[in-house]
Amino acid sequence: MKCLITGGAGFIGSHLADQLLADGHQVILLDDLSTGRLANIEHLGGRPDAEFVLGSVLNADLVDHVVSRSDVVYHLAAAVGVHLIVEKPLESLMTNIRGTEVVVEKVHKYGKRVLVASTSEIYGKNTSDRLSEEDDRILGSPLKSRWSYSEAKAIDEIFAYTYWREKGLETVIVRLFNTVGPRQTGSYGMVVPRFVTQALRGEAISIYGTGDQTRCFCSVFDVVRGIIALCGEPSAFGRVFNLGGTEEVSIRALAERVVDLSGSSSSLEYIPYDVAYEEGFEDMERRVPDTTRAFETVGFEQTISLDEIIDSVIIDQRG
Repeated sequence: MKCLITGGAGFIGSHLADQLLADGHQVILLDDLSTGRLANIEHLGGRPDAEFVLGSVLNADLVDHVVSRSDVVYHLAAAVGVHLIVEKPLESLMTNIRGTEVVVEKVHKYGKRVLVASTSEIYGKNTSDRLSEEDDRILGSPLKSRWSYSEAKAIDEIFAYTYWREKGLETVIVRLFNTVGPRQTGSYGMVVPRFVTQALRGEAISIYGTGDQTRCFCSVFDVVRGIIALCGEPSAFGRVFNLGGTEEVSIRALAERVVDLSGSSSSLEYIPYDVAYEEGFEDMERRVPDTTRAFETVGFEQTISLDEIIDSVIIDQRG
């Protein structure tokens, strides 16, 4: 098949392209390089089965053109990362809402299939044990930019689901929980590459808040396999799936493991949220996914451990 990946020069998009090519498909990579990087896909240069298109999902004519030439669309393009959302909320809202609207409209026009990448941010401050796809969303004030990303991605999900329910469009939604691996940058707030960068430089590891908050991290290699499997599974159409890791770790313990695995002498420093982001910033204390639905549907499970994930980022940054 010919697969269109929006955000194809991004961290996840570039790895998705690699796997699709390895599986024998052709890829079209659409990216405006606002957060994606040509370095992520330079190894694909000259391949007849890989095409890069510079442009934005906000460009309806361009999206129409590339969708018309594709068999399936993986919609990953988005403004991502807490820092970017807080610093550029309006731009982020436009990309995340209008961009998805354009993509889904064109997918419907040409009768294609689409997978929409959503996020664990959907759940907001819900700290339930093993968040399932049907759990409630608990959000702060809509006037806090922290929650604008969650709201935008919720609208994306509604677009995809409603097109399936009302128009029969083949849509799949995945909610990603802290995907990590080579090519990921810490520039937009991604915690593992940021910690690794600081550790390799011998700088103090900057922990925002108390460090007691917990997360689960999953390798990008596990995630892209889950994405491809779900997009090709008819029983997944019109449904939403969590994709994430199973090992819960505090941010403080994560920093300690990065220091240990990198052989660094870095100390740990704690920075209040108000200083790291903005006054009144709200975070969630716990976020752990229940991936039972994805496992039962396509056999998705984490196969790469947290230590292996951290090692892969260290190797990547050391070059």
